[in-house]
Amino acid sequence: MAKSKAGAQLTIRTASLKDIKGIIKLVEKAYPTMETYKTSEVRGQISNFPEGQFVVESEGEIVGYAASFIISEKRALTPHSWMEITGGGYGSQHNPNGDWLYGTDVCVDPTRRRLRIGERLYDARKALCESYELKGIMFGGRMPGWGKRKKKFPDQMEYIAAVRDKKVIDSVVNFQLRQGFEPVQIIPNYLPEDPASGGNAVLMRWYNPYMPETRETVHSETAQKSVVRVATVQLQMRRVESFEDFMGSVEFFVDSVSAYKTDFVVFPELFTLPLLALADHRLSARESIEKLTEYTPIFIEEMRKLAVGYNINIIGGSHPTQTDDGDIQNIAYVFLRDGSVHAQEKIHPTPNERRHWNIKGGDEVSTIDTDCGPIGVLICYDSEFPELARRMADEGARILFVPFCTDNRQGYMRVRYCAQARAIENQCYVVMSGNVGNLPGVENMDINYAESCIITPCDFPFARDGVAALCTENVETVAMANLDLTDLDWARAEGTVRNLRDRRFDLYQTTWAKGVDG
Repeated sequence: MAKSKAGAQLTIRTASLKDIKGIIKLVEKAYPTMETYKTSEVRGQISNFPEGQFVVESEGEIVGYAASFIISEKRALTPHSWMEITGGGYGSQHNPNGDWLYGTDVCVDPTRRRLRIGERLYDARKALCESYELKGIMFGGRMPGWGKRKKKFPDQMEYIAAVRDKKVIDSVVNFQLRQGFEPVQIIPNYLPEDPASGGNAVLMRWYNPYMPETRETVHSETAQKSVVRVATVQLQMRRVESFEDFMGSVEFFVDSVSAYKTDFVVFPELFTLPLLALADHRLSARESIEKLTEYTPIFIEEMRKLAVGYNINIIGGSHPTQTDDGDIQNIAYVFLRDGSVHAQEKIHPTPNERRHWNIKGGDEVSTIDTDCGPIGVLICYDSEFPELARRMADEGARILFVPFCTDNRQGYMRVRYCAQARAIENQCYVVMSGNVGNLPGVENMDINYAESCIITPCDFPFARDGVAALCTENVETVAMANLDLTDLDWARAEGTVRNLRDRRFDLYQTTWAKGVDG
């Protein structure tokens, strides 16, 4: 909906991932003395609850932002810090079965104060609350005027009462009161970076006047489920006669699983290595990888055509690629059915990859937005580092794909056990895909072992052993499963254990190096 005020054209809409840079720039401008959001945090807010994030745009510039998520009344009224309630700023505490909308942040360009941007954002939140039939809205509000009057009002609730009675002016509190919010209680140690408010906040509450007496939860019998069908290809390593021969084998599996209207298919790590059999002489390990990178452009284009032609999202295992600086990285290319291509670098090459193939580790990890929601890709060894999966889960990923390549059972079990751990601790699905069979004539890729599978959390809605589908050991085959995303909503909100929700943000959090996290 477009609105204008004082000659400026304003557009209020839900935020998209394309707005992240503009949002961060706005926060830096509005709060120059406070730490701004990281790219992954804003991505998480948008991915975890897209409908709850609003931006105001003027002449192509983001001039207002409001972030929010749904939460239970009990959780909102329990003492908390901003870091705890927002899941470290990611919005990962979003609970679709909750009954209140919780405000993470409202930010307005200080040079556009007269356009009532804040009021418009509050109105958008109220409309959202009414459309979701929630009880109302709560948030921890700042009290920046208190710092100058703390000697007169050592009790902050007395200060709030003085503002309400118009004995004292506090621009922020006054604004919130004008929007119909009422103060409930002081939240100690809410935002230590806010000395003007004493590091505390006042819990503000607004009741939805149209709230019906009952409302069904997301996981009720009549709620519509969001089901994603995934397939994992356990691929036989075999000699090929040409690049076309290799792509013909890949297309066979894409064609087969697309006939079942599958949303995603994943291939194994380094599944393009059979192309090395085309060399006219045996190559050393490093020569092999360098030779393989020559196929990158045609490989990407042909895989993209398959994704579009068969209307399926393809996680193209991984393929060694030479970067602009001359390094070789192991990269998982994701080919979406809308024709777009995304890349996820392997962050942690194994000692063997570094030693034999001189493969370098990447330095970027993030979710990939798809028509089925955000996903994450962890290439083999990366699944053994929990920080990566946790970041992707915080950014909204509910399905993680793990293409792997292992030569014996103990190597496979390391990846398998870690993948199951990632599914449990992040309450998400994990889809594994590995190679089987032998590939003579290719250095450092002689034998393979795999028992690819589709893994779930371990709780009542899921498979008893946490495995939705399992391939036969060391046989070329395909496994498929329907993954119900609303089961994850239930598990995260009401499950026997709630790993994401029960994290102790008052004790620990993961801090990413500057430049890696925007």
